[in-house]
Order: sequence, then C-alpha cells, then structure tokens
Amino acid sequence: MARFDLPPDQLREYRPAVPEPTDFDAFWATTIAESRGLGGAPVRVPLDGPLALVDVFDATFPGFAGDPVRAWLVLPRHRHAPLPAVVEFVGYGRGRGLAHERLHWPVAGFAQLIVDTRGQGSTWGTGGSTPDPHGAGPATPGFLTRGIEDPAGYYYRRVFTDAVRAVDAVRSFPEIDPTRVAVTGNSQGGLIAIAAAGLSDGLAGALPTAPILCDVRRVIGLTNDDPHGEITRYLAVHRGSDARVFETLSYFDGVNFAKRATAPSLFGTGHMDTIAPPSGVYAALNHWGAEHDIVDYPWNHHEGGETLHWLRQAEWLGARVAASGVVS
Repeated sequence: MARFDLPPDQLREYRPAVPEPTDFDAFWATTIAESRGLGGAPVRVPLDGPLALVDVFDATFPGFAGDPVRAWLVLPRHRHAPLPAVVEFVGYGRGRGLAHERLHWPVAGFAQLIVDTRGQGSTWGTGGSTPDPHGAGPATPGFLTRGIEDPAGYYYRRVFTDAVRAVDAVRSFPEIDPTRVAVTGNSQGGLIAIAAAGLSDGLAGALPTAPILCDVRRVIGLTNDDPHGEITRYLAVHRGSDARVFETLSYFDGVNFAKRATAPSLFGTGHMDTIAPPSGVYAALNHWGAEHDIVDYPWNHHEGGETLHWLRQAEWLGARVAASGVVS
C-alpha cells in the first residue's frame, strides 16, 4: 500500500474543526449518570489454571443500563501494595478472548482489566461473552451503523458507557490504586480508550493506537476499508440521510472526546494505515486536552508498531506511574 494521506509535516499541524453538537456534554453527562444511578457492583470469580505468576479473575461489572459486561482481571501474584492498573479495550469484532493471551501488563507490574465489547467477539480471536440486548434500526453488516440515525440509540453510546463503567469497576477493587489507572486499546479499542479518557476524571494516562472514528467526515472519504466502509455503504443505500448520520456521529467522534481528556497520552499510528488513516489519529492527538505525544511508524499499515510499540508504551507509562506494589 502506497502512502495516501497527508505528509508528515502536515500531519503534525493537522487540527481540523470537527463538528460538535451543542449538547454534547449534557448528552454524555446524562447517559453516564443514568447508568451509574442504577447501582450494582462488579463481581469476580477466581479462575483456576496453569498460570503460576498471576491471579486471574472472571469479572462482571454493570455497564450501560446496568447490563452485565464481562472482563478478565489479571493481577501479578506476588504483590504487597495497591497496584497501578491498565484497562484494555479490544479491536473491532474481537472479544476478551482467553485470559492468558495478553499478559504483558501484569508481568510488567500492572493490574490489567481486559474488557469485552458488547455484542462482539465472533469475527476473530477466541471469542467474547457479553451480549448486547438492545435493538437498532436498519444497518449494514457490522456495528458502526447500528442505530446511526439517532444518537440515543447508537451502538457506541452503549460501548462508551461500558468503558466508563469499566474504569469505575477497576477502581473499586482493593488491589488497585484508583489514582493510577490508565486506558489503552488498538483500532476500535483505541477509540474506546479515547472516549473513556474524555468521560472519566483522574486517569493517569491514555494509550490509544490507530483509533477509528476520529475526524469521521474526512476518514470515510479516504478509505473503503472496513469498518469505516460500513458507513459509506449505508449512505450509498440510504440516500439523503447524510445530515442525520453525521449529526449522530458527531456525538461519537473521537476528536470531541480528545478535547475533553485531562490525562497525558501516547498515541501510535502507521502512515500507510487505510483502516484508521493517520490524519484521523492526528486530528485526535492535536485536539488532546492535556500533554500528548505520538510514535509514528512511517512504513506500516494498521499493525503499526505491534509489540515494539508496547515497549514504548510501557516505558512511557512506567515513567509516569511507577509500577510498584509487586514483590521483586
């Protein structure tokens, strides 16, 4: 794939005027308050298995409308004090998978909450276990157009609320230092991490990589690749629905959450990425409301820096949140 987006010098300065609804803050404050107001506490069940150096719990916490959301809570076994934590959101179509698949944060001294994405988990990976009991109107195959003509019924209203409640849940566990919680994710997970950072107070850091749905009007015109291609196919069939669709998406564009973020962030992007075009990533980065930085991978597609990028994330987060609490 040849490079197709803005050149690096223009990306660094790219800060578009992304449309924002006048009631954006009220919409999200009401949404989050309604779900928090339903109460409920996270529960967890210890998981037996061959992992000798970590403790694994099958956790369930109340998400949007009190719906149960599943997650893995993984803790370093030899701990002596409250731990910093990383809440990880997963990529498009994937579920939380199996607990032993992603142990990098616990072996680095962090607690990790790996969160299911409601209704997903059957496209790739090793599955998910959180249903989405809420209906939607006509949609293309996939998730980006479910309820897309009404922000109140849009699929990602539920997903982003789940993300905030995941942060609430991990802060409630006695092994966790609630002042040292960060959020992370790749692709869809990167978008969810940005939303969680914009809607949650007091996070220690945000680590979004290749987030989708940032500067939506631009990126859906740059690429036919899914998941953004779902939106263009919807518009191609539902001619004349542009105004309603883009009005809905303005409540969920990652840029509008980035503006409200108060935690420092480290982004990652591949300059040949046609799934999450780099100009969308930079739009969120350059609007970020706090300290921010990015690692560029000029010759990479959506895979970005992969495990090399995690090393950079761990160094960055470790410098801000000492991974103490583990017996060496």
